[in-house]
Amino acid sequence: MKRTASANWQGSGKEGHGTVSTQSTVLDGTQYSFNTRFADGIGTNPEELVGAAHAGCFTMKLSFVIGEYGLTADNIDTKATVTFENGAIPNIHLSVKASVPGMTAEQFAEAAQNAKANCPISKLLNTDITMDAELV
Repeated sequence: MKRTASANWQGSGKEGHGTVSTQSTVLDGTQYSFNTRFADGIGTNPEELVGAAHAGCFTMKLSFVIGEYGLTADNIDTKATVTFENGAIPNIHLSVKASVPGMTAEQFAEAAQNAKANCPISKLLNTDITMDAELV
C-alpha cells in the first residue's frame, strides 16, 4: 500500500504561500504559509499535520491492542501536542482518554504503551514521545 501527498510553494519563505493536497482529497489545495506555521494565520502547517497523523495512527493502534484483550473501546480521544522549537521537533506528547468497559487500569496502561511504541507513525518519528493515558 502506498499513499501520496503533495505540496506546492510559491515565493519566499516568509512572504510566500503554499498548498498541500492528499491522494484522498481530504486536503485539496489546503493553504499553508509562514503565518499558519508561526502565527495565527488561517490554514494548516506541517507540525499540525504530523500531530493529526500521529493521533490518528496511535488511536487506531490502541483500538487494535484493546481488541487483543477481547475488549472493545466505547470511545478513545487522543490529542497530540507537537513541540516545534529551534527548527526541530524535540517531542510529541500524546494525551489519551478512553472508555473501555471491562478493562482494568493496568491493562489500559499496558495497551497504551504498546500502541505508543508500535503505531507506525511513532516508529517513523525520531523524537521523544511522551504520554499520559487515562481510562475513564
